[in-house]
Amino acid sequence: MQDRSCYHCGEPVPTNVDITSELDHQTRSFCCIGCQAVALTISGAGLDNYYQFRTKNAEQASDLSDQQEKYALYDEPSVQEKFCSYEGNSASATLLIKGITCAACVWLIEKHLEKIDGIQEVRVNLSTHRASITWDTNTLKLSDLFFAIDAIGYHAEPWKANRAAQQQQKESHTALIRLGIAGIGMMQVMMMANALYFGHYTGIDKSYEAFIRWASLFLSTPVVLYSAFPFFNAAIRDLKTKHLTMDVPVSIAIALAYSSSIWATFNGAGEVYFDSVCMFTFFLLLGRYFEMKVRHQNSQVTNDLIGLMPNSTLVYTDGEYKVTPTEQIKVGDRILVKAGHTIPSDAKVIEGTADVDESALTGEYLPVRKKIGDFVMGGTTCLDHPIEIEITTIGHQNTLNLVVELMNKAESNKPRIARIADTIASRFVAAVLITAVSVWGTWMFIDPDKAFWIALSVLVVTCPCALSLATPTAITAATSSLKRSGLIITSTHVLEGLPTITDILFDKTGTLTEGKLSISDIDIPSHLPESEALALAARLEAASEHPIARAFPTTNQPAQDIEITPGGGLSGTVDGKTLYIGHSQFIQEKTSINEVVLPDSHNWVVLADGQQVLAFFKVEDTLRADAKEAIQALRQRKINLHMLTGDRSQNAEDMARTLDIEHVHSGLTPQGKLDQLSKLHTQECRTLMIGDGINDIPVLASAGISIAMNEATDLAKTKSDMILMNGQLNAINNAFTIAEQCRKIIKQNLGWALIYNLIALPLAATGFIPPWAAAIGMSASSLVVVLNALRLRNI
Repeated sequence: MQDRSCYHCGEPVPTNVDITSELDHQTRSFCCIGCQAVALTISGAGLDNYYQFRTKNAEQASDLSDQQEKYALYDEPSVQEKFCSYEGNSASATLLIKGITCAACVWLIEKHLEKIDGIQEVRVNLSTHRASITWDTNTLKLSDLFFAIDAIGYHAEPWKANRAAQQQQKESHTALIRLGIAGIGMMQVMMMANALYFGHYTGIDKSYEAFIRWASLFLSTPVVLYSAFPFFNAAIRDLKTKHLTMDVPVSIAIALAYSSSIWATFNGAGEVYFDSVCMFTFFLLLGRYFEMKVRHQNSQVTNDLIGLMPNSTLVYTDGEYKVTPTEQIKVGDRILVKAGHTIPSDAKVIEGTADVDESALTGEYLPVRKKIGDFVMGGTTCLDHPIEIEITTIGHQNTLNLVVELMNKAESNKPRIARIADTIASRFVAAVLITAVSVWGTWMFIDPDKAFWIALSVLVVTCPCALSLATPTAITAATSSLKRSGLIITSTHVLEGLPTITDILFDKTGTLTEGKLSISDIDIPSHLPESEALALAARLEAASEHPIARAFPTTNQPAQDIEITPGGGLSGTVDGKTLYIGHSQFIQEKTSINEVVLPDSHNWVVLADGQQVLAFFKVEDTLRADAKEAIQALRQRKINLHMLTGDRSQNAEDMARTLDIEHVHSGLTPQGKLDQLSKLHTQECRTLMIGDGINDIPVLASAGISIAMNEATDLAKTKSDMILMNGQLNAINNAFTIAEQCRKIIKQNLGWALIYNLIALPLAATGFIPPWAAAIGMSASSLVVVLNALRLRNI
């Protein structure tokens, strides 16, 4: 029997009401049209899980204002966890903003939100139309943010790659239709205009002239009312909020030209500008269409990442594996991943061994062997053998989602030069309007017949868009290029700062080395065979969780009666005999051996019984394969290189000599590393610190720029400016190249934007640029900036 309570609010459905909709493959009943509309909105936004996880029924739609109806949903914790992240009382979210047309829109949104109590940070990206917002959850509700954005004429929704891709497809389709109508109208009206131009010189019958004018009016009207609608809509919004954007002068130009042409057509006297109206509507739309396609291309990197997640997976339930939607998996679920299938979320391997392709996240195209106990990332692909995994994180805390969030944050951050450019652009429009009025007034004295169309040209030709696009397009392209190298940037001051670096400081363990200890030499002072000595040591170390223990072979016959001395070593019984393994001092303290003489000054692990040393094992970390090549490339940049390490052994000096690092500081505590960094800062050095992202957090946070060597499990903890996902040190040199080129392109773009406006404005004001050419110039100016920035994607 069908449930007669309202699916949305839970209130009883009146017997005389029959309002239903098909939701989640079932017929749902509603008490009123308002509840039905809200439910359909929720479902259309892909948030059907709201009804599954909500803790109480929603308020009846008729009891809410229109805005509350629309946005109260986003205050539900079960909804927020899909796209929000939290740190203490602060929450962050990435939103997709609809209605942005130029830099002034970005400025307006940022300034409007920054005035709201509780907002901690707002960054809107003109290139991708995404906003990264951080707010105080004790002061502000998320629904308040949506309402505030809606109040100034824009529409926000949570950024989700699949929704963003659908929106982009819809946006592209609509823009193409508007452009096509404008193009057809332009061609037809231009043919009519040519007849009028020829008739002006050769003579034309008044009836034919009137017919052509009326036909031009008929053909240009769809162009103005439909194709140019986005300009008028945005201009009305901006005037309501008392802020000027470039859509205002464009709309004024189109409206004046169109209305004056209608007047001339009805009165049969004066000039008509239908051809100019259609032409600069077409060329403006064409320019924006190309900008839109580039913007979609730039955002495709993050869309592709989210698209890696599978729609369903095999979850162990009731003694068998069942196909389950990925969105429904939980922490602790046991998942079967078959060969060729994608891992649905961050997890650890509990059964099986397989090669995993992590290239989409790390940039490293060689597969990584994963065995029991290893961490695997959601979005990576199991290549050869099936494995069973246990889910460790879901939703927003997944490595994949964290990478996307970091990329969005980096693209939304603005360098100082971009903020200056945005400020100039926001005041530029008012200057354009004042200039156009001044030019019109001047030409009314010089030649009244030319005053109108010259003023139109001034309104259209000047463009602050190129000025504001100069930096964000370059940053977005550079961020994508760095991602392909395996580097994720979390702050765009990196792109400004890298070219100025004078000193690079490397941590040793886990940075210059793999962070995986191995036995490089065995010294046997007794008559014990080497293989037997290694087997005995392995049985002792089998009970230890210390990183050194991983250097020894695994065994299924661990020693008995294990006693561990933290920081020293351990003892245990093997075949009835007590053995000891650890540092030399530990051996001296636990046995009757008075003095343990090590073979040399390197790191040696000592194996002994109660009376004598049985074996020495030299344990060393493996140098990264590309470390020497990377160091040589950085030395060619004339940068001072330093190694900071807590290692007191000869290993640090030997490694520095191998890599040709001139400054070595060994035996350092975390405070000692900070002191070394401070010394460089007092000498006005600009520093880059490269560490493992965990033990080096204090010194990473204090450096001018920091890079964390990370395998992605600690992304949520690190405070570094960049994260090296694949461990390839050569990517750091590539980052310098990209940053240098990015700075060069930003300067080129800003130079072009300024030169264009300085040249175009006087030419338009003196009558050398007709309105249709002004539209081409305005669009071309922005396109030059965007296409120049795209060169960064080829590095």
